[in-house]
Amino acid sequence: MAKNRSNQSWLHDHINDPYVKMAQRDGYRARAAYKLKEIDEQDKLIRSGQIVVDLGASPGSWSQYVRNRFGSTARKPGADAPAEGREIAELNGTIIALDMLPMEPISGVQFIQGDFREDDVMAALEKLLGGAKVDLVLSDMAPNLSGVASADAARIEHVCDLALEFSQNHLKPDGALLVKCFHGSGYSQIIEKFKQQFKVVAPRKPKASRDKSSETFILGKRLKTV
Repeated sequence: MAKNRSNQSWLHDHINDPYVKMAQRDGYRARAAYKLKEIDEQDKLIRSGQIVVDLGASPGSWSQYVRNRFGSTARKPGADAPAEGREIAELNGTIIALDMLPMEPISGVQFIQGDFREDDVMAALEKLLGGAKVDLVLSDMAPNLSGVASADAARIEHVCDLALEFSQNHLKPDGALLVKCFHGSGYSQIIEKFKQQFKVVAPRKPKASRDKSSETFILGKRLKTV
């Protein structure tokens, strides 16, 4: 009974969430697009001509946002086309999305389905990159949480470690990494790992991130030389 009440409460909050309504209005697949939008507007992360890799991209709202930042849109006169329906006349930049889950196609986004720890997935990525380094790595990945604090802390740290390792191997020296994280046990260790790898490290809690959630984001900029 308590679980049903909890589910009903979540559904009520979700339906009435202003960011959910904005996502529906603007054609984004998830409200997460506005988290990236707030951080991008604060930190000026996304610029035309960049190479961006979106880890854990499905269902694709972050890739949609980057695409719309890169592209000049062609619209019918007087039409206010949503993000999903816009035709990109010219895309000035490269977006590569990866996820183990399937993702519906997004115009201008190159998608690789699979685990980026696997050799065949990395080979596909390397082929798309053609030897180029990446300007920005985005990771909205999150592990399945068990509710056991120590186990969840280890899972969260592992996901962040994967993004850090990927960035170490693929980022340009002046590139940036943005990852989703959660406050709690192990958070300070993750921050310390970022500081070991990046010259600039900053936590970010966008307004679009629910107040009740321990979710936060960590931004690392400019790799330290090894």
